[in-house]
Amino acid sequence: MLLADFGTTYSKFTDSSKGSKPYIRETKSLPRDLHVDIATGHNGKRFSTSYINELTALAKGGESRIATGSFTLLDCGSRDTKFIRYENGKLADMGWNAECGASMGFTIELLERYYDIDFTTLTPPATCFSITCGVLGMSHIFDEITTGVSETEAVAKFVKSIAINAFRFAGEPVTLHLSGGLCDNPLFVKSFPCEVISLGRYVLLDGIKKIAEGQT
Repeated sequence: MLLADFGTTYSKFTDSSKGSKPYIRETKSLPRDLHVDIATGHNGKRFSTSYINELTALAKGGESRIATGSFTLLDCGSRDTKFIRYENGKLADMGWNAECGASMGFTIELLERYYDIDFTTLTPPATCFSITCGVLGMSHIFDEITTGVSETEAVAKFVKSIAINAFRFAGEPVTLHLSGGLCDNPLFVKSFPCEVISLGRYVLLDGIKKIAEGQT
């Protein structure tokens, strides 16, 4: 059974019947006639027989990956952010932000490529911007650069601003479990003012795998 998490920028796949390791592909490179059995994500309905809501997939993925019954799990994707909060093994809260979290991951990746920045070498700056979304926040970078701040420092402030915004959206937990592509960005992870446990890109994929196993 072929399962997929179709993200805006990257899509993740696994074949549950073969027990294969999950793998990732750029969404723009996917063939138009691609079809999977069960999917979640922005383009999930287009490419699948059965579609699972992203928050449902995130919740089930969190259940399968996190041992404790009380946790907050935040998923930061290219297009939006979403979180779930469990208390004593039960879903207590959830949220989906496609406006204030607009194109957050996509914008950070564009800045990384454009300015040729290695985020593994940076530490979070002391200050950050007051921003509401990834796209609109880019103007702060350009304003900083015109005052003589280096491009790298300006982008670092932007990344920290995005992390703080996501932290507040998730309810400012003491410990935050993080999923999505930005788990691979050390600067972003270190910019949260709390303990962060990175779970990687495949949590939603784990969630639909758990759902699929329950259907068989």
